[in-house]
Amino acid sequence: LDFTNEEVRNWWADQFSYNSYVGSTPSLFTWNDMNEPSVFNGPEVSMQKDLRNLDGIEHREWHNLYGTLFQRATAEGLTRRNPGENVRPFVLSRSFFAGSQRYGSIWTGDNESSWPHLKVAAPMLLSLNTAALSFVGADVGGFFGNPDAELMTRWMQAGAYQPFFRGHAHHDSKRREPWIFGEVWMSRMRHAAMARYALLPYWYTIFREAGVTGMPVMRTMWMQYPELEELYGTDDQYLIGSDLLIKPVTEAHATKSEVAFPLEHDWYDVDTMMSMPLSKGNGVGSQALSVSSDIDKIPVYQRGGSIIARKLRLRRSTQMMVNDPYTLYIAIDSTSKEATGVLYMDDEFSFDHEKKGSFGEAKFKADLKNKFISNKVNAESQWVASTSKSSRMIERVIIMGVEEPPTTMHLQSIELHFSYDRESKVLVIRKPNVSALDDWEIKLS
Repeated sequence: LDFTNEEVRNWWADQFSYNSYVGSTPSLFTWNDMNEPSVFNGPEVSMQKDLRNLDGIEHREWHNLYGTLFQRATAEGLTRRNPGENVRPFVLSRSFFAGSQRYGSIWTGDNESSWPHLKVAAPMLLSLNTAALSFVGADVGGFFGNPDAELMTRWMQAGAYQPFFRGHAHHDSKRREPWIFGEVWMSRMRHAAMARYALLPYWYTIFREAGVTGMPVMRTMWMQYPELEELYGTDDQYLIGSDLLIKPVTEAHATKSEVAFPLEHDWYDVDTMMSMPLSKGNGVGSQALSVSSDIDKIPVYQRGGSIIARKLRLRRSTQMMVNDPYTLYIAIDSTSKEATGVLYMDDEFSFDHEKKGSFGEAKFKADLKNKFISNKVNAESQWVASTSKSSRMIERVIIMGVEEPPTTMHLQSIELHFSYDRESKVLVIRKPNVSALDDWEIKLS
């Protein structure tokens, strides 16, 4: 099909109507594969360069656009099939070009079940993100070949922190579901998947940021810290948004990894919730630390001065998580004694956030010097009125880097209960009974 032609694209889009696409459902989405276009029996594994489209223009002139226009037509079809054209599509594509981020997700093609291919995944994805294509990923486990338990586990751990996360394999590869590798290995892979699902509120928020500002979801170190020239060539660690630092383990039998920490901020291990032992000095430059990274460890660190929302309840699908409560993870900056963060919320399926401005942003702040934790909501009033505030509750607040705990804390006249661990310097507020869609302030004393 000549997807450079608008009439052809419209015809293709019409094929996705429920009447035409027999057996399709609102939850059936589409994967455009081989859309470079791929031609196996040609000398260039694609159409001849001098092949002409319906307008008489040679293939060499529109080859890079073909996959994007294919994906665009598919996305338009998935949108048109629903009454009111108000349900978001999902289209995965192998071929892409500048602008493909408007239409769906991209993956890096047929990779191999090997340690070198795991290692090269992060640099490839960072390159795509630098080009403004954020919704990208590499096949977890590798497409060709058969990963052993260790490689599959490390790939699950790395994949959990790439924007598009999926497993995929050639039909000749052996089965590789997590339970195939035994209970111990399955538990490790489950832990990686759980970390991914818990962070979906954060992923959703930074994808919104990418859509509005163009800042990519997966960021090179130089993009977030352009003043640190020593990190310009770093491509084996990266940031998700501005607040999570990731160092995937890409070597067999590894027990240690070296992580470069920008000294402008504190960094908290997401598992121990303790601050990394950095020599901050005047906060200039970076410091490399050797950190533990045995098979049970994913080196991930939250930036001091940030607040991240997670959902911690295990569910069978994201659709069942929609009304689950949040847990706020507050990482205090050791200098300012403050932290801030944003949580983006909408209905998660329609275009009303664009068409009607139906969305909300919770803007959290913790200030230990002035002794408060607060939320200010920026939202379209009609959407807030139609959205149950009880579906956006905060069930727990975890504060890292608390040197001295308060004596009491109150929400208006209600005293809140909390616990404090002096060794880890972590304070936990349980059941504050506040909504992310309400303004509120917790006072510490």
